Amino acid sequence: MNRTLIILRAGPGLTVQDHGRSGLLDRGLSVGGAADQRALAEGAALLGQGAQLAALEMAGMGGEFAVTASSRIALTGAPMRATLDGEPLVWNASHAIAPSQRLSIGPATSGVYGYLHFGGGIDLPPQMGARSAHLTAGIGALLADGDRLALGEDTGTLTGLILPVEDRFSGGSLRVVPSIQTENFSKADHQRFAQTEFTRDPRGNRMGVRLAFEGAPFQVEDQLGIVSEIIVPGDIQITGDGAPFILLGECQTIGGYPRIATVIPTDLPRVAQAAPGAAFSFEFITRAEGFAAIKADAEARAALSSRVAPLVRDPRDISDLLSYDFISGVTDGKAEGE
Repeated sequence: MNRTLIILRAGPGLTVQDHGRSGLLDRGLSVGGAADQRALAEGAALLGQGAQLAALEMAGMGGEFAVTASSRIALTGAPMRATLDGEPLVWNASHAIAPSQRLSIGPATSGVYGYLHFGGGIDLPPQMGARSAHLTAGIGALLADGDRLALGEDTGTLTGLILPVEDRFSGGSLRVVPSIQTENFSKADHQRFAQTEFTRDPRGNRMGVRLAFEGAPFQVEDQLGIVSEIIVPGDIQITGDGAPFILLGECQTIGGYPRIATVIPTDLPRVAQAAPGAAFSFEFITRAEGFAAIKADAEARAALSSRVAPLVRDPRDISDLLSYDFISGVTDGKAEGE
């Protein structure tokens, strides 16, 4: 049976995203993909399917949705107010949706990017090896009211599952390794950078986020002599006004601003999910420690399915509680035939 997702009302930053396109830097295309890659793995664990499948990424808020056939969904990433026909839905959990029902997803209560996953994934034709929209490269586009998207074949059946997750939506400490221009900065700037508390500036998008701070600007003496070269997500550029700018998945592929450090990939979801005003600090680690953290994160993602548990609903949140048959097989205690 063909299944279709109908977008009744699209939020302002609604796109289809997956893991993005790797290996295309030489063609001027950054990896792109979901701003919070861990959220993709969490949705896959909740639905018992591969993490390579595409989902909807919702920036700030979601919208209203319907399906043409019974489907399974999962909600991950930044928690948002979600209801199904007016009944609240638990976040970081999987649910069933019928064609007659309307799914409404409102604003984020923390973080930035929420994800709506479907059993079987969103079945857009791949472009350059991925289904992700890459807005800065002109691949795909923002979704709009009335758009209809095909859903892939869903071989699973289970819903009503929940996955506990750690907070990555309110800033925190970011682990960084030295970058190619780190030594161009003075030791005093290194120390000040590691001791300063930064806040996420309102200026930011899928290309990266700017950080605000108190104090003198960071700078290098030979900034104008730096040759433009390859840059990647996680690089922390020091812009012309001396403020750090952390690059994310849709960043450009070449840049000339000096890089004081690079956030390890494991911590990039914290950067993407930080709302304006969230506080950040930086901790320099060795490259060996960075590789160890990446390996540990990969192992944790692979083990997510083992942490999935049945969703136990609070009876106070069930509006039709009296319609449930909690006790069955009750008799008067007498044996049949007495």
